[in-house]
Amino acid sequence: MLLSPTRRVAALLSCAGLAALLAGCGSSSNSKDDDNATASPASGSAVPVVASTNVYGDIVERIGGDRVSVTSIISDPDQDPHSYEANTRNQLALSKAKVVVENGGGYDDFIDRMLKSNGSSAELINAVKVSGRTAPEGGELNEHVWYDFPGVARIADRIAAALGKADPDDAATFTKNAETFKDKLTSLRSKEADIKKEHSGEAIGITEPVPLYLTEASGLVNKTPEDFSEAIEEGDDVSAKVLQETLALYSDKRVKALVYNEQTSGPQTEKVENAAKKAGIPVVPVTETLPEGKDYLGWMTDNVDALASALDK
Repeated sequence: MLLSPTRRVAALLSCAGLAALLAGCGSSSNSKDDDNATASPASGSAVPVVASTNVYGDIVERIGGDRVSVTSIISDPDQDPHSYEANTRNQLALSKAKVVVENGGGYDDFIDRMLKSNGSSAELINAVKVSGRTAPEGGELNEHVWYDFPGVARIADRIAAALGKADPDDAATFTKNAETFKDKLTSLRSKEADIKKEHSGEAIGITEPVPLYLTEASGLVNKTPEDFSEAIEEGDDVSAKVLQETLALYSDKRVKALVYNEQTSGPQTEKVENAAKKAGIPVVPVTETLPEGKDYLGWMTDNVDALASALDK
């Protein structure tokens, strides 16, 4: 689902400010002056890569190993990615990158704007495009493709190819690492299939479309009014009528679980969470960036296992 302009990431960078930065700033993006961006240890011969979020940054590191130096622009688990404001340090990292990974689909448009402003020649990987996901007929795109494991497998292959182009001597290693990563994705798909076998057709609720690729692959049916989840994602208020319709899903026990985006919670989503808990309906928290101390595969394993556990209760 495309984000509204008010929630899209802002990148307010002036040419004069960038010129001053490039002339006088030589520190890396994991400086104390920038609490959001993180970088893996740099190496003079490592391929410099910038990822819009630490989700893609971690996937690059799984594939590139010590042959890449990765800067993840959004890495704070308490940060709402939709409201992130890019800065000149991010621009500097992008100006040095040979490979850039963005989500696309309107999620992180600041990447395109900054690349255009500095005339970057980096190879750009747009995860939404690579995943093959498109908007359904008459609907809007769900851009949260990192919850789509077949799409992530295609993204992994694309990352390996881009790294191999930047560092031909290690291309075979990147390809091998991508295959290992995809093998582990296969086990996640098996977990989804197990959920589908046991719970196909069962109803769930959500607060935002973030987990829908995961829940749909698991055979679950989202019963949340679209007007509710769309308003929450766009940062708009939910009408009283729609809110009551949503709360009734839980008070009437018409869903078996609530999958809750805890990274963008607010008064209206908290009402839904409280209604679920009051009704004894399990709440499965999800996020849009990696929780602290987690890698992508461990994080997604936790998500799938938590969903299965909630449905089994």
